[in-house]
Amino acid sequence: MYFEDKIWMAKNEEKRFLLPPMANRHGLVTGATGTGKTITIKVMAESFSDAGVPVFLSDIKGDLTGMSVPGLNTEDMQKRIEKFGLAEAGWDYQPYPTTYWDVFGKKGTPVRATVSEMGPMLLSRLMGLSDVQEGILTIIFKIADDQNLLILDLKDLRAVVQAVGDNASDYKTTYGNITTASIGAIQRGLLKLEEQGANQFFGEPALDIRDWMRVDENGRGMINVLNCEQLFQQPDLYSAFLLWMLSELYETLPEVGDLEKPKIVFFFDEAHILFDLDSKELLSKVEQVVRLIRSKGVGVYFISQSPTDIPNSVLGQLGNKIQHALRAYTPADQKAVRAAAQSFVTNPEFKTEEAITQLGTGEALISFLDEKGAPTMVQRAKILPPQSLMGACEEAILSHAVATSDMGVKYNVAYDRESAYELLTGKTAAGVLVPQEESDAPQQAAYDPQQQAYQQQAQAVAQVQAMNVAQTAQPQPAPAEGLWDCGCGQKDNPGNFCMQCGKPRMHGYAPGTAPVDASTAEPQAPQYTTPQYTTPQYTAPQYTAPQAPASQPEQSVSSGPSLVQAQAAQREAAAQAAAAQDPQAQAVSDEPNLVQAAKEEAAGTTTLTEKELEQLKKDAVKEAKEQLKQEKEAEKAAKEAAKKKEKQKQKLQKAATDVLTSAGKTAANKLVRGILGNLLK
Repeated sequence: MYFEDKIWMAKNEEKRFLLPPMANRHGLVTGATGTGKTITIKVMAESFSDAGVPVFLSDIKGDLTGMSVPGLNTEDMQKRIEKFGLAEAGWDYQPYPTTYWDVFGKKGTPVRATVSEMGPMLLSRLMGLSDVQEGILTIIFKIADDQNLLILDLKDLRAVVQAVGDNASDYKTTYGNITTASIGAIQRGLLKLEEQGANQFFGEPALDIRDWMRVDENGRGMINVLNCEQLFQQPDLYSAFLLWMLSELYETLPEVGDLEKPKIVFFFDEAHILFDLDSKELLSKVEQVVRLIRSKGVGVYFISQSPTDIPNSVLGQLGNKIQHALRAYTPADQKAVRAAAQSFVTNPEFKTEEAITQLGTGEALISFLDEKGAPTMVQRAKILPPQSLMGACEEAILSHAVATSDMGVKYNVAYDRESAYELLTGKTAAGVLVPQEESDAPQQAAYDPQQQAYQQQAQAVAQVQAMNVAQTAQPQPAPAEGLWDCGCGQKDNPGNFCMQCGKPRMHGYAPGTAPVDASTAEPQAPQYTTPQYTTPQYTAPQYTAPQAPASQPEQSVSSGPSLVQAQAAQREAAAQAAAAQDPQAQAVSDEPNLVQAAKEEAAGTTTLTEKELEQLKKDAVKEAKEQLKQEKEAEKAAKEAAKKKEKQKQKLQKAATDVLTSAGKTAANKLVRGILGNLLK
């Protein structure tokens, strides 16, 4: 609860506060399953929102969706309110401004990123590549950058990998050796990503991280809930997404130093997955971002079951700690308890190690930073209850919130503009390129992905507005007869929420209006109004098509990759100029252009009949069998050579043994004869 410009988190004999100026010093929430970590996260997120700080939450189990619904006034909650003295402090049930996100677009607005933004390092982790294969992938990205080939989605990356593999020998002297085995490993890794559904994550429109840093009209920070129920089933993709997000924040936000409150706070659940990294370089990068992102005004809070899940280099950066109960059933658990106890400043009133195992649900050991940034003495206290719904909200409320989200207008519609795949395959997002001289159709303007995106966004805006008009046109309860029955026993509720159970009001038809036949009417999402919060409307920017220069009105607009053609023309002109100056000099070209190579290969192909295709298949099978036969013969010859070599080795060893034995016998005979001669003398 945000109280007196501080975050009131817990209470024992006194109120225990987290100071907003120290919130960007990061934090840690740990504890065994079922000890109350989720409630603690909710209380912190609500408090930051009330303080005007946007929040990001990774929702592993789907029980954070209740942030947008007020809590239920149960008997247990009334006891907690009375025990903490919350009523006098102005505590009340209330919903919070919430935006739901989902990488797969099922339970939230889609989240996307381009392959180039992810980079070769994180992609290598996703695909399980070795260090050598990661180096090859880095070379592929470099070649694409040098040739201005955009890698936006997985099909772009696959096309570039294939093109580089086909021309690997031409890049050897410039970029290094590119082996066929590494190209094959990368292609298999891409297939693995596609099977995991990563093709839904990679693409455009890419997420603008600043869309998570919003406040509502009342100044409350937006709570962004990322549904990770399906994403968490692919731990590599989950960790790569969170690491990419941290990296984007670090690269996007400017340096601001110490602020009165953070610009945004992130809560990462199941944090141990983030640090389960085989790559030391990647782990070092994560540690660096965590250390330096504080100066960007970002607070990061890790949630895990034990402090030992976090590397010591990162654990030392986490100043605000909330430790729920740990169970010491095994020697490893006992070691974790001791490590957790040693991370706190000792309180002489109790033994920290014993207290960790005795904490009840909703109880925790707390240590926050003081005004000077020093850790305070550990305190045992009870966590406050959340003001929003403790569990998950109803599916209908979640679906309605997702459907009417203002961010959906910007991100729901995916678009595919011209990039590496289209250039290398001779296609555009609108279709196959047709040469002007071979086409009888009238000339059309070039495909413009930005224009298409604006058109799609405008259509989405129109759909949302039509939905709002339709919902507004539905008959509503008359103001004079606005009392309603919730069904829980509480009648004559005047507001939008039940006074007893807190359930939101589902609007129906006005009294005196004929009800709609449910058997024939189309199902509609229930109407839900959030008090004190109205999502701002997103208006798509107006787009003006680019005009051709006035001096060239008759010039037609090319539908091909003009940038690549211009580069090729420049190189050709330079080569011709050099040849004209020195007729004996031979034109030496740089590394081949992938687009030009793909076009030449496509131009050299011919159409084959079914008979010719069948003959080609037979020849290929015959060639494969012959190659297999040769490999077997070579393997057999190698085995025979190895056996022959082994026999020769055994003969040599036996001969050496015989020589040693004979020499030993001769020496012994000489010794015996010498001794006998001496005796006879």
